[in-house]
Amino acid sequence: MKCPTCKADAQRFGTNRNGSQRFRCVECKKTFSAKLTDRVEGSTIPLDQVEKVLQLLIEGCSVRSAERISGLHRDTILKLLVTAGEKREKLMGRFIVNVPVKDVECDELFAFVQKKQKRVKPDDDPSYGDAYTFVAIERNTKLVLNFALGKRNQQVTDIFIEGLRQTTSGKQKFQITTDGFGPCRSAITTTLHDRISGYAQLIKVYRAPQDGEARYSPAEVASVEVVPVYGDPELKRICTSIVERQNLTMRMQMRRLTRLTNGFSKKWENLWVALCLHFAYYNFVRIHRTLRVTPAMAAGITDRVWDLSELLTG
Repeated sequence: MKCPTCKADAQRFGTNRNGSQRFRCVECKKTFSAKLTDRVEGSTIPLDQVEKVLQLLIEGCSVRSAERISGLHRDTILKLLVTAGEKREKLMGRFIVNVPVKDVECDELFAFVQKKQKRVKPDDDPSYGDAYTFVAIERNTKLVLNFALGKRNQQVTDIFIEGLRQTTSGKQKFQITTDGFGPCRSAITTTLHDRISGYAQLIKVYRAPQDGEARYSPAEVASVEVVPVYGDPELKRICTSIVERQNLTMRMQMRRLTRLTNGFSKKWENLWVALCLHFAYYNFVRIHRTLRVTPAMAAGITDRVWDLSELLTG
């Protein structure tokens, strides 16, 4: 090992508290540490241990379950989640741009932060209450093109659709399908009018519960109505099944989104970074069974299956 100051030889000089090797220069007597190449930036925990912890979170374990299994404190696990999620947010923005698409499906997924909306008080944090995840997915490649987190209103919908415009290519027109959410009409017809060949809404009408009936599962679908909104959408391509199946994947693999349990997010920021990590893992690492490759490979964004360590250090 060479001294970074005078370039003379250095000798081992004990270790630091984080386990890294320390050295001392034989000439200038300065001490320095070896670079932690097997660590995540901003953390002193070995990379392989970080991978195992995040793998637990990605596969649906709660933070406290990951704490019991890994032996790391829950605050440390949350810090690792925030660090990894912030990195993956930048990765998604760097790779998923100008993607040629054919069929896009959009939907919203309900969750909440800290408490249900009906229990939010006027002096509570504005982030408390409803937190909807807006998701846009390409039907054929299963690639998640864009997502947004916010209240279920026009403002968040406009931001979500504007982000979808940035991720899709303007060289090839595509068809888009949403549910019956009203703000999607104006957002899509205004922002994507030059990108889409057709836009339709697939509206599901649910059966009203009978007297005295108590349900924990979703209501039964009584009928489905197809409403063309813009252009000339092909009837056989009007579908939201893929994005709804992706919603189920999210609820199965993100403990904070599981229905009818005590798992939920206490902070808006933690929910956001968990979404960033989930979608990056889904697009680049997780092999889709029907495709036999990752969605990013199916879309031509990458030519290989990534591993989790690349998501952490890339």
